[in-house]
Amino acid sequence: MDFLTNKTYDFLIVGAGLFGATFARLATDAGRKCLIIDRRPHTGGNTHCIDISGICVHMYGPHVFHTKSEDVWRFVNKYATFNHFTLSPIANYHGQLYNLPFNMNTFRQMWGTTTPQQAMAIIDSQRYHGTPRNLEEQALALVGNDIYEQLIKGYTEKQWGRSCRDLPPDIIKRLPLRYTFDNNYFDDPYQGIPVDGYNSIIGKLLQGCDVMTGCDFFDGLVNDWRHTAHTLVYTGMIDQFYQYRYGHLQYRSLRFETETLQTPNYQGVAQMNFTDANTPYTRIIEHKHFTSFGQQAYDNHNTVITREYSQPYTPGAEPYYPVNDQTNNSLYAKYKILADQEPDTIFGGRLAEYRYYNMDQAIASAMRKWGEYLSC
Repeated sequence: MDFLTNKTYDFLIVGAGLFGATFARLATDAGRKCLIIDRRPHTGGNTHCIDISGICVHMYGPHVFHTKSEDVWRFVNKYATFNHFTLSPIANYHGQLYNLPFNMNTFRQMWGTTTPQQAMAIIDSQRYHGTPRNLEEQALALVGNDIYEQLIKGYTEKQWGRSCRDLPPDIIKRLPLRYTFDNNYFDDPYQGIPVDGYNSIIGKLLQGCDVMTGCDFFDGLVNDWRHTAHTLVYTGMIDQFYQYRYGHLQYRSLRFETETLQTPNYQGVAQMNFTDANTPYTRIIEHKHFTSFGQQAYDNHNTVITREYSQPYTPGAEPYYPVNDQTNNSLYAKYKILADQEPDTIFGGRLAEYRYYNMDQAIASAMRKWGEYLSC
């Protein structure tokens, strides 16, 4: 790392995911000089894709871009053309298939109902009517017992590695509930997959920056980064930055098994969730369905699937999801006090802000942080 002391940058950006790359683009366009580093051997963070058998494969789980923000949509469309993909996953409960999100198709498949009034009556008869204290009670208050038991409980407990009774109610509030025949998972008006893949977006965001992959901030730069840059933009784990002074924040990690199959169409949908407790994986992704629609799927005689397994985070693994329960949020608040007082340092992104961010939210956060920097 000694050669870095011979250069002076305006920003050293730790993490080449969407937050770091967006901040780098905004800073570079304003005439600032950026060095961006990432400990992984590639840029793009969790959006990174690879080509397998002519199919664009999302290495770290499915990434469907969606947003309500015109500003974010306008920003990303400067760097990519998006297709018209909308996420319409299927839930598989012991071989029985249900449409997601919860809508009139789901209710028809579960109960044989044909009108919103019939579905409402069943859900109302099963609802929990108290003040939800945990995820289970929140789910029961939203959709009643049948949907909770078959489509929420097993999947959620696999995802988080704990009982729904031990999870905060806020997690389940993100799930849509509709009394219409609408399988579009997101309510956002802007949705799609970049036709050239996410790598292309990241490459354009990082144009004009110096980039180093396979470079771990904690292997030497953590104590002398000011020899390299005037300001640090840090997107890694905030507790690691402070050497776990107050203890370790909790995260969930993921494991992926990717397989190429000699068939043009394995499951007929990009994402199938396995909602029973016995199936060890949470979902199977069939990547070609993000970009090949209808008969196009048969143009390539192979397909690539990924089974996704949720697992505990251990040091050295990738931390994907913060566990935002009361204990962890209180611990994060102590680290945030330190971060707010840290000179010449900007903390941003899912890990540094310890919150679940969709892609558009990571971009919006970087735009906001850049605005705050300019106003200082």
